[in-house]
Amino acid sequence: MMWKPYILGYKSYLQLEKSLSGNSIDAYLHDVEKLTQFLSIKKIEKSPRNITREDIEEFLSWLYDLGINEFSQARILSGLKSFFKYLLLEDEISKSPVELVMGPKLKRKLPDTLSFEEIQILLESIDLSTPEGMRNRAIIEVLYSCGLRVSECVELMISNLHLDVEFIRVIGKGNKERLVPIGSDAIKYIHMYKDEIRIHQKIKKQDEDILFLNKRGSKLSRVMIFLMIKKYAREAGIQKSISPHTFRHSFATHLLEGGADLRAIQEMLGHESITTTEIYTHLDRDFLRSTIMQYHPRYKK
Repeated sequence: MMWKPYILGYKSYLQLEKSLSGNSIDAYLHDVEKLTQFLSIKKIEKSPRNITREDIEEFLSWLYDLGINEFSQARILSGLKSFFKYLLLEDEISKSPVELVMGPKLKRKLPDTLSFEEIQILLESIDLSTPEGMRNRAIIEVLYSCGLRVSECVELMISNLHLDVEFIRVIGKGNKERLVPIGSDAIKYIHMYKDEIRIHQKIKKQDEDILFLNKRGSKLSRVMIFLMIKKYAREAGIQKSISPHTFRHSFATHLLEGGADLRAIQEMLGHESITTTEIYTHLDRDFLRSTIMQYHPRYKK
């Protein structure tokens, strides 16, 4: 790999010259690894000496398309500035490609993501003694565990649950299907909802295979889930303006900040528009499962 010698030199620089802690060094190296993963996915064969400002800007735009918030983008850009500054000091490059790159404008309001602790507080505020509470806990667990769009959650079918192997089949935009790992907590609450609540409902004929139902036995609307999440956030004392999509952004951001491979995040989000379909064919279920088990905070023991 053409980047490896530069990255190894950078690691030594952070250890010996900067005297950084192991965690800080890992964080800086992860920022560079994200860029190399992007180049690999896009099939851009360039060494650090050939990278341009346009490449860096395309990389940041790609992160934005993945749903990575402005604060995470800014942190990654800061890490890349450190890396290319090191290359300048070593006379490996004559000009930094990130020197004139404008970082994302950081909003004064809180970013459109929740911390893992905030998600825990919101989940624990749900009253599980009511049928709606049990269903809603399962919905939010699935949104965060799997990074689903709200439309995908609404359309989630029982026949597409493969909980014995900890995967669900999701029908995304353009009727495209993908497999997404699902964690033990989400599986537990799906079972509780199905076996204790849903089983007692009279279900409308056309919605018999739909997992999440309203009181009338019909498919939920996206607005209902939006209002439900707003209500729980308010009751949990969370001041941020959130929506169902917040859990999708949080899913991607937490995986990225944990060091997960961008290709795996991309596959699980179903973002086919940012790269070619062929990239996805090289990813298998074991790779996705190991990625989410290692980097998603809800899966860590």
